[in-house]
Amino acid sequence: MKFIADLHIHSRFSIATSSQLTPPMLDLWGRKKGIGVVGTGDATHPGWFAELKDSLVPFGNGLFRLKPSLRHKEAASYASEPVSFILSAEISCIYKRDGKVRKVHNLVFAPRISDFSKIQCDLEKVGNIRSDGRPILGLDSRDLLEIVLNVNEDAFLVPAHIWTPWFSVLGSKSGFDTIEECYGDLSRHIFAVETGLSSDPAMNAKCSFLDRYALVSNSDAHSPENLGREANLFDTEMSYESIVKALKGKSKGFLGTIEYFPEEGKYHLDGHRKCGVCLEPHETKRLKGICSVCGKPLTLGVLNRVTQLADRKEIDGARKKFYSMTPLRNVLAEMLGVKPGSKKVTEQYERLLKALGSELEILIEVPLEEIASVDTLLSEGIRNLRRGEVQLGGGYDGEYGSVRVYE
Repeated sequence: MKFIADLHIHSRFSIATSSQLTPPMLDLWGRKKGIGVVGTGDATHPGWFAELKDSLVPFGNGLFRLKPSLRHKEAASYASEPVSFILSAEISCIYKRDGKVRKVHNLVFAPRISDFSKIQCDLEKVGNIRSDGRPILGLDSRDLLEIVLNVNEDAFLVPAHIWTPWFSVLGSKSGFDTIEECYGDLSRHIFAVETGLSSDPAMNAKCSFLDRYALVSNSDAHSPENLGREANLFDTEMSYESIVKALKGKSKGFLGTIEYFPEEGKYHLDGHRKCGVCLEPHETKRLKGICSVCGKPLTLGVLNRVTQLADRKEIDGARKKFYSMTPLRNVLAEMLGVKPGSKKVTEQYERLLKALGSELEILIEVPLEEIASVDTLLSEGIRNLRRGEVQLGGGYDGEYGSVRVYE
């Protein structure tokens, strides 16, 4: 069966996240978005973990579902099937290796509650896992991988948003130049990497050393509304085992991804946000990496870092199909001339979901004629979006970029 999976999110126990990140709201918004499988996020946090144990029930396939008694009263209006959850967490590893401070974020997955109980136990010996849903630990990424592998042969680790400058395995500020350099003798157990909002499969295809990995994309959502802004497409049995098998390439079940336009990500280009300086890589090179306003080193973005490590100039395209999208709320906001969080956008958004289906169906699948029967102007915007006929402004140094679908 075909389904969409968003495997990397956070709970309200993480810093700078919405209080609405609860199991019932994740189920509700997963339905609104059209997502079949959602990562729980933050499963190493004792508070969130206890809530997950109270709220979810095993579905008999390594995935979990919300207890029917806890479903939001509006949930049934959006999808006939409830959302399935996969146990997941993000760990921030900050440590010193080869004379350099490394800051790498890693995603951890396991099929059973008891697995994360063991992971919690091991991580609490290292540092504080209670102050933040995404714990910050002085733990080498290689050693974290070892902990995960020792817990359960089905548990696995995925390097998170691999190109982000400050906190990633290949980041320009504190990363490595290869996956193997980071995970050492255990690197053979890495079979998927998360590419992040500021890159897409076509960019990653320029680096041949990534060919052996499944390139996954997830929302890293800090609020329910951001679920599915990036996600993964599967055509397989909806189970933990089948998802893992597809990502390992042992089946043809991993079809591709739903992506941000890379320019919309907040680390695509180089620059300094405080100085208002935004640069393409060739401009950064001309300035020798120094900000022309403050004289300090620029934050090198994802495009620059990919260019540094790329060994292919010409590529035929990505290995998997992908769709470049921007959230439906952004399209509506541009169309109506208001902000995405406005009451007008919310009313239009809910009307469209009830008339046409889930958000991702509207963006990708619903025929344009059907959309036009509800809103002609919206159908024009969706047409432009699907064709890639958009105007892009690059994000940089923590500042999101922009996507405009109307001329």
